Amino acid sequence: MRLILLGPPGGGKGTVAKRLHAEFNIPVISTGVILREAVEKKSKLGIEVENIMSKGGLVPDRIILEIIKERIKQEDCKNGYIFDGFPRNIEQANSLEKLNEELNEYIDYVFYFEILFSEIIQRLSTRRVCKKCSINYNLSFNPTKKDNACDLCGGELYQREDDKEETIKNRLKVFAKQTIPLKKYYKEKKLLKVIDANFSENAFLAIKKVLRGMHK
Repeated sequence: MRLILLGPPGGGKGTVAKRLHAEFNIPVISTGVILREAVEKKSKLGIEVENIMSKGGLVPDRIILEIIKERIKQEDCKNGYIFDGFPRNIEQANSLEKLNEELNEYIDYVFYFEILFSEIIQRLSTRRVCKKCSINYNLSFNPTKKDNACDLCGGELYQREDDKEETIKNRLKVFAKQTIPLKKYYKEKKLLKVIDANFSENAFLAIKKVLRGMHK
């Protein structure tokens, strides 16, 4: 099975993707992870990406698609894969469709994580991360036992720059402009399934039910 998980930052895609990987044993493909790995491996593309990112630039779609193409040709993707947060815009979606045709593959489902932006802001702005072990906490629903100290290692907690409210709002504006149009794009292709993402457990179970139906 080949799946796309779409939704706003903080909507729970990553959490659900990990559970789907464990349930169905197909790899999760995140463009952010792929870019970091390419940089670490010092591949030709990785060096180009590092030069762009070090100057604060956006990695062009051309490079994203080249890296995606390399990734889905690997052995562990022969039975399928899960795209977490890709494609991000119509141009990437069109390029992905052409790539799938070239490889004689197709996307089975696109799951859109429906959640209020106000909930996203609440979730992310109250997230805190341990400086030592990088464990995530949340001041609202998963606080530490001691103020500003990790329960596991005692490390100091901090708020990531991209979890600050103004940054979150800007990220959501970009998402609304670039990614939300993909709902209509994939609905017209009869691939779209809208999932209530207010609770990650419910989102996972809803997707699992659809996928189990594929194998009946």
